[in-house]
Amino acid sequence: MSLRIAGMGWVTPLGSGVDEIWNRLRNGETAIAETISNPLGGGYPVFRVPPSATAGAPTHPRLRRSSAISRFAVVAGLEALANAGVKLDPEIANRTALILAVSNGGVIYTKRFYHEIVESGAQAASPLLFPETVFNAPASHLAAILGLTGVSYTLVGDGAVGMLALKMAEDLMDSDTFDYCLVVGAEEADWLLCDAYRKWRLLRSTAPIEPFQEPPRGMILSEGAGAILLGRSGRVQIERIAGGTNFHQQKEADEALDKVFSELCQPPPDLVAASANGTFIDQAEKGAIGKHSPNATVYAVKGALGESVGASSLWQTILAAQALTRQQLPGFPEPAALHSAVVSACGLNQQIAGLRLRI
Repeated sequence: MSLRIAGMGWVTPLGSGVDEIWNRLRNGETAIAETISNPLGGGYPVFRVPPSATAGAPTHPRLRRSSAISRFAVVAGLEALANAGVKLDPEIANRTALILAVSNGGVIYTKRFYHEIVESGAQAASPLLFPETVFNAPASHLAAILGLTGVSYTLVGDGAVGMLALKMAEDLMDSDTFDYCLVVGAEEADWLLCDAYRKWRLLRSTAPIEPFQEPPRGMILSEGAGAILLGRSGRVQIERIAGGTNFHQQKEADEALDKVFSELCQPPPDLVAASANGTFIDQAEKGAIGKHSPNATVYAVKGALGESVGASSLWQTILAAQALTRQQLPGFPEPAALHSAVVSACGLNQQIAGLRLRI
């Protein structure tokens, strides 16, 4: 089966729209960190999505009280469909599946919901907030807006979850039941998340991120969404998806990456869309690239957009697909012809996965 990228959608701290973000990256722009205050004291730098990026969201009742993560997912998903020129009439909608990839979920409303319970007791639990606390809320909103009434899944994982969502999409598309599968990864940022990642010694306190530093200095969380519409036509083909492997300790990351790169780098790709984010994973990834793709051009988009966890590996895939299509890469002079790319998805909670693209 030939699984291809039919359309893409992008919502990031640099705005929304694949072409807009691509041009801003090509111009050397990077997200600007702002500080989220911790009510317990101090603050954390994050890359936020500007309000203008979701200004084009539909005026749908579903979005009236929805969380930020749901709006990000809806805007990215709608762009992917528009980018592919696909209009979901009832017949096409019936043959389209939806998969949402998420790691942290709707933490802002979840925090508010439980804060009210802790402060005032269970009777204060808000029925308006509760629906937004579940991980599949963004998928529910997006499916309702699109008129999808069939297959819809939400996968929860670490930074590699987007690859697992694409792998599930590949399995679904093996059946002639579906013509399309819309895969969306989305996250929102909050001080509570920053505090958790700081306690795990993964967060840094100052910008910018500088991938492949020695030693790594920590990441900056970001928010947004990425959407990829998979179909059977499109210029960029997903040649191979490595469902990934797990590691139990940080020192085992090298072995896990070696396994995934061994599967994806035969033959060596022209481009590696790296997962480097300023944490322990950078050096392990750098070693795997040096061993399996020493001559590949390497680009780490998280240096410009930050670490959006569940959305990041889809951001990397969009970046790689754009590079192959445009034969360009941000920050580089015109490279040699790009025919293939490997996307390396390295999670912070012991999971490594990836995929290989070609044109």
